Amino acid sequence: MALEGQVAIITGASAGIGAAVAENLDEAGMSLVITSRREKNLRELSSRLKNAAHIVAGDIVDKEMPQRLIDEAVSKFGRCDVVVNNAGIMMQAASIEEIDLDMVGEMVRTNVKAAYRLAYTALRHFKSQNSGYLVNTSSVLGTKIRPTTGPYAGTKWAIEALTEALRMELAGTGVGISAIEPGLVMTELHDDWEVHPKDSLGIDRPLQPADIARAVRFVLEQPDHVRIPKIMVLPADHAI
Repeated sequence: MALEGQVAIITGASAGIGAAVAENLDEAGMSLVITSRREKNLRELSSRLKNAAHIVAGDIVDKEMPQRLIDEAVSKFGRCDVVVNNAGIMMQAASIEEIDLDMVGEMVRTNVKAAYRLAYTALRHFKSQNSGYLVNTSSVLGTKIRPTTGPYAGTKWAIEALTEALRMELAGTGVGISAIEPGLVMTELHDDWEVHPKDSLGIDRPLQPADIARAVRFVLEQPDHVRIPKIMVLPADHAI
């Protein structure tokens, strides 16, 4: 579909994949509602964009935030066409003995509970207008697994299951849904890891956020009769 003049909500937009998606969709002529907890980063991002961008600073785990985002998009721009359900956190992989179970709980709260709430809130809005597209950020670890990665992978397997079930439920409507499954992307998610995954996995050329943003835009620009349920994007060096 033609993206110019349409409106997208992007969560987790303060850095990494979210910021790159915002920049790419801005280039396509879309107006944006960008959200994260870091207002300063959102303002810096907004200053780089050509088209209108409305900032909503707040925590996506707040149960009122999904409906607030929809309401602000409609109030500010008169419509909402796309939601990029991207906000998430990633804890360092750890053994049974070393795992921080409180951190696991926080990750589930953000990656699953908040993502589910936003997905259903967005889709109720889209179904009411019989148009719109939801893009869920999953991961290659939502389809594959390695030792010690179970907690994070489990949150992304949940996103995979939800996306597929919703895709079937939405068949025959004007509403689309896709999951994007990135491999290793150079973002701040790994900044506090003792050993960066690019080193532990021997990936000399990790993905960049812009690589994932191109995949999101590709999904959104398909004709109305086309659905792409999922796209996996991997570094060329990653033998997973």
